Amino acid sequence: MPQPETRDRILDAAEALFVEHGFEGTSMRVITRSAQANLAAVNYHFGSKDALIQAVFRRRLTALNEARLAALDQLEAQAGDAALKPSRIVFAFFGTALAMAADTEHGGATFMRLLSRTYNEPNAFVRQFLAEEYAEVMDRFLGALFRALPEVPRTEIMWRFHFMMGAMSFAMAGIESVHAMAGLPYEDEDPARLLPRLMSFLLGGLRAPLADLAETPRPMMFDVHDGIHGAG
Repeated sequence: MPQPETRDRILDAAEALFVEHGFEGTSMRVITRSAQANLAAVNYHFGSKDALIQAVFRRRLTALNEARLAALDQLEAQAGDAALKPSRIVFAFFGTALAMAADTEHGGATFMRLLSRTYNEPNAFVRQFLAEEYAEVMDRFLGALFRALPEVPRTEIMWRFHFMMGAMSFAMAGIESVHAMAGLPYEDEDPARLLPRLMSFLLGGLRAPLADLAETPRPMMFDVHDGIHGAG
């Protein structure tokens, strides 16, 4: 079988299995069986499981980050010396990811689910790899937000961006679990509807008033017998 086809089959199988079972729970044997390939083919194309994981991410993440940077370049070229509107920066970063998440025909939706799972899994190797892959993108986008919101402390912008990343990650993981917890029936929807819903939420969070950290409320504790009450 032609080598590119074998390589793509291995990547497709690994991507889907990592989404379902995680990195630690997916063996090379399972990947080769799903891809209808042998271990020699995996070793030939990737050399190791870590290299395979990196290849799975680079196959789509490189294009995603290039699209993000291209969108930001275009916005900055149009703005000239003026600072960008925060909403346009947020859309350039998150909108491109959500567009990929809506792609159910070419693997974009599966990859974004994998990326979502990765954000919430304590895998030191993958996190370090992603930090390196994201370095330029994060530097550019946070820099644009710092310039667009000079009156907001940079630490606060970092926290809000962190919250936005978490919201996107959880949204891409699917809403089935929320429906289950609420006891409501789940009806599959057009993935494209996620974009306007999540963008509205993200921009609302970005525009929210700054927290009064001097009057931080005490954490709330839950007791199964007495209900919710303040700590202490």
